[in-house]
Amino acid sequence: MSCKEAVRLMSEGMDRELAGGERFALRLHTLLCVGCHNYRQQMTFLRQACQQQVAADDATPPLAPPPA
Repeated sequence: MSCKEAVRLMSEGMDRELAGGERFALRLHTLLCVGCHNYRQQMTFLRQACQQQVAADDATPPLAPPPA
């Protein structure tokens, strides 16, 4: 598997369930390729950070309008 294919599967894996063969090939590639392993960790971190920010924004009540 090429790094380009691995990156494509990592992106798709965030939106859909990968097939068994895709998961296995991607796992094998990221075990052997340090660059793709690091890229996957960074993508996971950024996705979690964005989800936490959205959750925090949803939990924050809107500001009251200034008095007239």
